[in-house]
Amino acid sequence: MPAAEALRSVGEGTDLRTDLPDATVELNRSNFDSVLKESPASFAIVEFFAHWCPACRNYKPHYEKVARLFNGPDAVHPGIILITRVDCAMKINANLCDRFSVGYYPMLLWGPPVKFVAGKWVPKQEKSEIQSIDDGRTADRLLNWINKKMGSSFSFDDERYENENTLPTNVSDPEQIARAIYDVEEATALAFEIIIQHKMIKPTTQAPLIKFFQILATHHPSKRCRRGIAEILLNFDDLWPSGPLSIGSEEAPILQEQDIFKSYSICGKEVPRHYWIFCRGSKNDTRGFSCGLWVLFHSLSVRVGDGESQSVFTAICDFIQNFFVCDDCRRHFREMSSSVSVPFNTTRELSMWLWRAHNKVNERLNKEEKALGTGDPRFPKIIWPSKQLCRSCYVSSGRKRRGNMRIDWNEDEVYKFLVRYYGRTLASSHNDATLSGKYDETYDITTSTNAVAVPIGAALAIAVASCTFGALACFWRAQQKNRKYTHQLHSFKDI
Repeated sequence: MPAAEALRSVGEGTDLRTDLPDATVELNRSNFDSVLKESPASFAIVEFFAHWCPACRNYKPHYEKVARLFNGPDAVHPGIILITRVDCAMKINANLCDRFSVGYYPMLLWGPPVKFVAGKWVPKQEKSEIQSIDDGRTADRLLNWINKKMGSSFSFDDERYENENTLPTNVSDPEQIARAIYDVEEATALAFEIIIQHKMIKPTTQAPLIKFFQILATHHPSKRCRRGIAEILLNFDDLWPSGPLSIGSEEAPILQEQDIFKSYSICGKEVPRHYWIFCRGSKNDTRGFSCGLWVLFHSLSVRVGDGESQSVFTAICDFIQNFFVCDDCRRHFREMSSSVSVPFNTTRELSMWLWRAHNKVNERLNKEEKALGTGDPRFPKIIWPSKQLCRSCYVSSGRKRRGNMRIDWNEDEVYKFLVRYYGRTLASSHNDATLSGKYDETYDITTSTNAVAVPIGAALAIAVASCTFGALACFWRAQQKNRKYTHQLHSFKDI
């Protein structure tokens, strides 16, 4: 069973004692490594059991009670712990259970998800990040073990969006942005879903969408999204035909809309996950999608080269103008972008303009939300970055002007922070060497033509990938020769 089907299997079974759907993710030999590798959770619990075991059947309601706290889009604390199980009585799982030295049922192991991937566990092994849970035979005891291990205070009485102690400390911990990659994937997938559902792809909007997708195929921080978007670009003419021999302009989107989103997983089969991690608010209707999009735009702004800065700015503006369903958002962004009178020539100019624009939005929304009581009490709109995130960014602050806080910024330090925060710390996956690899700290980010330094090994990998996808790019360009508009597809480096 593929990873996506396993993740979506949450809820397909039923807990007989509660009549609630199963929350535990069922794993087997074929999907064990892929599901755990792709999980955004910080930790995982794997229960090894046998379906014929009476003790295992009696333990299932306890395990499910804990799983419902952490698993799936309706979980109280999503994205923290992945609760899974493996049936060792099935022959397909025999080698997998041997790999983890399963000697009794049910047996529970704890560790970071990636440590289970191609890993093993041996009893009494020292310095192993995979540990046996020796006191988890009831739901209360298992949750108590988790709380002691994590220094947390999870409770079965917790309610969704009312647990401030488990929300990310985004304002003070710069490393939290690394987990935002999952929210950027979520926002990208949801944006594509909205475009499809609202039938926004028409002959008049195809050009700006292709331009934006070309940029995402090269510079999106997620490798999975880069690949998915590249596949859509390669098949764009078949999905949304145009020209004298095509279907009528209004008919084509209608014929395609039901199948396209299902057929093309823009950021992987398991996305969207329908929950947020870095962008999770303390209320159901705060942060989330808008936060994920802002992180995506900031990430693009520091990843492009100097020669691309103006085209990326134009592509983002056109995307917002044509594909945002929030009318006020479009209008406000158009007002800010129309004030730009000189083209951007460098990455720094683009990323700094977007930073200022974001702070203007925060300042305006802060006043509106305070007046209406609609803001997130845990994450109020603030001038950003905070001093906790970047003390060197501040020269002085505290003076008032027209009721607003006036801050004297060290813009060199702000730009360094943006590059570090959105380019270096924001990682696309555990195995994406081009983003999560070690960077040379002597690299001069204030004068480089590229926003992010790339190690030599990663650069060689990019070169190989570019050659591989060069053939695909040529094929795609050949498909475009009869189109009404001409676009040059960016190189598929880093995909």
